[in-house]
Amino acid sequence: MQPNPAGGTVERSAARPNAILAIILISYFMILLDNSVIFTGLPSIRADLDLSPGVLSWVQDAYTLVFGGLLLLGARAGDLLGRRRLFVAGLSIFGVASLLIGLAPTGWWIVAARALQGIGAAIVAPTSLALITAHFNGRERARAVAWYGATAGIGASLGLLVGGALAAWISWRAAFLVNVPIAVAMIVAARRVLAETGRSRGRFDALGAGYATLGMGALVFGIVSAAEYGWAAPVALAGLAAGVLLLTALVFHESRAEQPIMPLRLFRDRERSGAYAARMLYMGAMIGFFYFTTQYLQDVLGFDPLQAGLGFLPMTAVNFAVAMAIPRLSDRLPRAALLTAGVAATAAGMAWLSRLDAGDTYLTAVALPMLLIGAGQGLAFAPLTSAGIARIGSADAGAASGLVNTAHQLGMALGLGILVAASTRTAAPGSAPGGAGGVAAHVSAALTGSTVLLALALLVVMLVIAPARQTPSTVPATPINDSKREEATA
Repeated sequence: MQPNPAGGTVERSAARPNAILAIILISYFMILLDNSVIFTGLPSIRADLDLSPGVLSWVQDAYTLVFGGLLLLGARAGDLLGRRRLFVAGLSIFGVASLLIGLAPTGWWIVAARALQGIGAAIVAPTSLALITAHFNGRERARAVAWYGATAGIGASLGLLVGGALAAWISWRAAFLVNVPIAVAMIVAARRVLAETGRSRGRFDALGAGYATLGMGALVFGIVSAAEYGWAAPVALAGLAAGVLLLTALVFHESRAEQPIMPLRLFRDRERSGAYAARMLYMGAMIGFFYFTTQYLQDVLGFDPLQAGLGFLPMTAVNFAVAMAIPRLSDRLPRAALLTAGVAATAAGMAWLSRLDAGDTYLTAVALPMLLIGAGQGLAFAPLTSAGIARIGSADAGAASGLVNTAHQLGMALGLGILVAASTRTAAPGSAPGGAGGVAAHVSAALTGSTVLLALALLVVMLVIAPARQTPSTVPATPINDSKREEATA
């Protein structure tokens, strides 16, 4: 065992940093892919399994519900049990679930398997970021977080492309079966390459875990129900009310717990709290971008699923190129400046895209705004992720990573619910609801809502996160080595 500068221990040094980072990012990318690969595969799934609209919606909602509900639990379990050990367990669950989805003969089977897949994702997502914190320090950590941010940024758009290509060339089942060999390879590689992190001592906060899991689950259930049935529907109101009550109880309990699953001290740092809020707003806007732009490409411009996936390539290419330049840019510009520029560019691109209508062309109405959105994502994700884990020691790495991913998932669920509700209240004068003009009007309204969410995220960045860089953290840092003292402000 050797000390980890963040305050914990690892079994051996990170002798192969590129291999370590590759294992973490490929695994994280795999679960991100399944957030969006389902969008282009849903029509084929519905036809193949003869699903009703209600059951079809649960193919996505079951994954979202379980993923969002278990994130904090998965993050804390890594702190107590060892992150490599839990990372491998999460990959195993995800791989088995992907196999079950690919073999699904009925609707109930695929819904149950998607829920199981959500359990694996809720373990892998926060553990992957915590492993970066454990294995990398200083400039290497900045580089690793930049790659992590790039992965988060391009995962959704490539998921649409992969899902569309496999559905068109092979079958929707292939989009899930491809996870199986990837998961097996990553499990073998993780056991050989990743160092095990030290376990935190103490008891597991069972009551806090129950409040967090049930509260997040109820809140996500209320949001997805509101998107399907409306915000005034009893099932949506009941879910939202239960979620709020349970999360309120969580905060009350955590303020008194000796070893909380969600340490409230994490929120005392202004930069981190602002990062969680900004990430929720940003991801709420971006899920609307993917969900509704896909509809415009297929239902208005007449693209098939594969063409729709390819339609996001301008954004993906620019996003990746900009994200890879972040470590160099970070040496010259403050993190807050990069984040501000990224969110502002994304908002400008979204505002441009929201002006589309049924008579527009792909190049001017979609591709050119996507370049701005892609550049904005490339600039924003890495500093936003870094801000969410700023000044975090090893003891809190899992909890902070869990909060970053919880904000990510909750923001997508809440954003989609709000934007679906906003779009359904819009109709194009003289256009049939299912016609090109009606679809374009719905998409335009939803993307206008995404622009508003991004404007709010920009306000949070400018008023909360940027000023916080000028003030010291109010959270006591975990003791670290003098030689690595600079990590306290990384």
